[in-house]
Amino acid sequence: MKLVISSAIMKDLQQLACQMAPEEACGLLFGDNGTVSSFKTTKNVAENPLHHFEINPSDLIAAERAMRDGGPTIIGYFHSHPSGSVSPSKTDAVMAASDGRIWLIIDGQQAAAWRAVQKGEIYGRFNPITLDCHSTNGQTADN
Repeated sequence: MKLVISSAIMKDLQQLACQMAPEEACGLLFGDNGTVSSFKTTKNVAENPLHHFEINPSDLIAAERAMRDGGPTIIGYFHSHPSGSVSPSKTDAVMAASDGRIWLIIDGQQAAAWRAVQKGEIYGRFNPITLDCHSTNGQTADN
């Protein structure tokens, strides 16, 4: 599996990661068939946003409802690791549901994509997936 994302969306996400540092940025990825068409930034409501992230539950619930009503499909989540690796942390693994959704981790310059699954290669929760970032004139952020 791979995640396809335009360079324009990736640039927006990396800028967001830099703007939010030293706190972790987070949000939702929308698209279809492994291709990101847009994203929505959400408030990080984690108790310690310098080292963890938690998507605002009301934003997630609203997006899930909109999806059920024919709105954009949530294909995954993004968050930043401002002072760390773009690999999932042990905390990420504990927090992730094995729902098959994508986790895109960014640091302001680099990015990596992961799929949350049962019995994954990384901490028993994530499998790495190829990240295909390319230039397009597609949609950008939905903020």
